[in-house]
Amino acid sequence: MDSAQEDGTCTDVFLVTANVGSLFEDPERLLQLWLHEFLAKISHVQPRFLALHLQEVGGKTYEKSMEYVQEFIRCLCDAPEMGDFTCVHIFMDEDFKSAEHFTALGSLYFVHKDVASLKIWNFLTHSWEESLQDVKDKHIYSGNIETIATKEKSKFPQHFFPECKWSRKGFMRTRWEINGTVIDLVNIHLFHDASNLAACENFPSVYCKTRRRALVHTIERFHLDEQNGTVPFFLFGDFNFRCDTEGVVKELTENLTPHRVQNVKNENDKIHYRNSTGNNVLTVGKKEFSHADHQLKFKEDWLKKFDRELEPLKDVLVEYPIKFVPSYPFEEDPEMPTDYMSTRCPAWCDRILMSPQVHEIIRSDDWTYGMIGEAVCMGDHKPVYLTVRLKPNKGPSDPTGVSQLPESLSNLVNQALNDDSLWMEQSVVDDSNASNSSVAKSRYILMKKGASSPCKEAPDEAGALAIKSDGLDTESAMLLKETTV
Repeated sequence: MDSAQEDGTCTDVFLVTANVGSLFEDPERLLQLWLHEFLAKISHVQPRFLALHLQEVGGKTYEKSMEYVQEFIRCLCDAPEMGDFTCVHIFMDEDFKSAEHFTALGSLYFVHKDVASLKIWNFLTHSWEESLQDVKDKHIYSGNIETIATKEKSKFPQHFFPECKWSRKGFMRTRWEINGTVIDLVNIHLFHDASNLAACENFPSVYCKTRRRALVHTIERFHLDEQNGTVPFFLFGDFNFRCDTEGVVKELTENLTPHRVQNVKNENDKIHYRNSTGNNVLTVGKKEFSHADHQLKFKEDWLKKFDRELEPLKDVLVEYPIKFVPSYPFEEDPEMPTDYMSTRCPAWCDRILMSPQVHEIIRSDDWTYGMIGEAVCMGDHKPVYLTVRLKPNKGPSDPTGVSQLPESLSNLVNQALNDDSLWMEQSVVDDSNASNSSVAKSRYILMKKGASSPCKEAPDEAGALAIKSDGLDTESAMLLKETTV
C-alpha cells in the first residue's frame, strides 16, 4: 500500500487525559463548563476513535459525589456531538469502599460508526472478544468493576506509597484492534509531592523516585505478561510529574536571601526569599509556592528545562514536544481560568506518552499535542490531548507470546530495586491458602527494615500463618498482601 492509499485509510485517534477531581467537588459551577469545552474540541477535531482517561473520578469527597459521576456520563453520552459514536465502552472504578482495589480511574472509549473493524481484548481468556455484540453498542461498567474482563486494573502495592498512606493510585489498561492494528491504552495516576520543602532538598526528590519506581513497575509488568503479550501502547494520565524544584528555586532565588520562618505550633515552616530591599520574591512552604510574579513567571519558556522526570526513561517512553503551559495547578474559580494557584510550582503533570514501537503504526508527521480549555476553568488540572493517525493492518493478529524485557528497561528495574532510599529488603512468602482462581491471585511480600521503615500493618490470618511457617520475626518485618485481578 503506497503512502497516499495508507493516508486515506488511517484512523483519526483522539487521546485525552483529565484529572477531574475538582469538577466533582464543585459540580454546579464546573461540570457544564468542562463538558462544553470538551465537546467543542470533539466537534472541531472530528475523531474516529476517542479515548478519554479520567483520574480522581468523584473527587476527594467521592462518597457524596458519585451521583454527579453518573450525570457526567449521561451528559457526555447524550450530547449531540457524540451522536455518531455508536460503540461506547466505559469503565468507571467507583467502589470507594474497597481499599484494596479502588483507584478512582475512569476510562471512556467512543468509536465512530465509520470504523470498519473493531475488536476488544479479554484479559482473562487472553483472546479477542468473539461476539460482535460484545464490542458494538454501549457498555457502561461502573461501581465495582473488578470482574470485567475487557480491562486490566491494578492499584499500586502499598509499599510503593510515600508516607505509608495507601491512596487511590494505580493503572487501568484496555487493548483494541482498530482496522487491523493493535494498541494498548493505559490510564495511570501516580503519586503527588506531599511537601514542597522536601521536594526542594534535591533532585530527583523522594517523590520523583517513587513515581519512577511505580512507572517502571507498570511497564515491566506489561513486558513480562506472557499470557497477553506486549503490543505498542499509549500511556496517558496524571503522572504528577513535577519540575526539578531544587533547580527552579535556585534559578528564581539567585541574589536573594533566604529567611526561614518556623511555626512550632503547627509545624508550618516557610522559607521567604527576599531581595536587597527586604521584599519577598519567593515563598516556599509545605503547601505554598508563591512568586511575586506568579501568573507570568511560570508561563515563560525558562521553566521547560526543569521538566526532567522523563529523562531516565527516554529509551522506554517517548513523547511529542510540549508547546503548552504547565497543566497544573490552576485556580478552580471560573473567574480566574488562566491563573495558577500558589500552592505548588506549576508543572506538566498531565501527559500522553507512548512506547517507541508506536511510531511504526502511526503517521509520525501528523499529530497535535495540546491542552483543552486554556481560557476556561477546567478545574485545577487542564485536560491534555494528542491527535494521531493510526495506520491500518499493522497487527499483530495474535498478540500473545513470550515477552522479553528490553535491556534499557531491565537497567531501570535494577536501579529501582537497588535504591536504598526507597526500597527495603523484600522476600516473597508463598501463600499456601491462595485460590487457583483465574480472577484473583494474591502474594505476600515481607518487608524487612531498611533505610526507611513504613508503617506496620497487622498481617491477615493467611499472612500470619505464612510468617509463622517461615519462622519470620514480625517485630522487624511487615507483611503485605498484593492481589492482582
